[in-house]
Amino acid sequence: QVQLVESGGGLVQTGGSLRLSCSSSGIDWNTPIYSMGWYRQAPGGQRELVADISYHGSTRYSDAVRGRFTITRDRAKKAVYLQMNSLKPEDTGVYYCNYVLSYLPKNEVWGQGTQVTVSS
Repeated sequence: QVQLVESGGGLVQTGGSLRLSCSSSGIDWNTPIYSMGWYRQAPGGQRELVADISYHGSTRYSDAVRGRFTITRDRAKKAVYLQMNSLKPEDTGVYYCNYVLSYLPKNEVWGQGTQVTVSS
């Protein structure tokens, strides 16, 4: 059973930084991961894409975080990271990592989430 676990969340002041990590288990060494991503859900809001990285290393960022956040991965460890700088109160929410293991059939895995709170 594939499992993802996020860590690194916490409480920071506006302008601060956090580094989120997503570790995985249960994925065979030769199983490709087609994408790794970070999503977040603000209080009372919908889950939205923050950043993702493709099999080939192409990255995408939401307009809200571009220039402040950086997504990286360790393919050997099958881990993904999110460096968050210049944090704003609107970055507050629960952050989830997501791996896409296949499209046909659809197979994606989510972590349990880690809370990020940015105070002003």
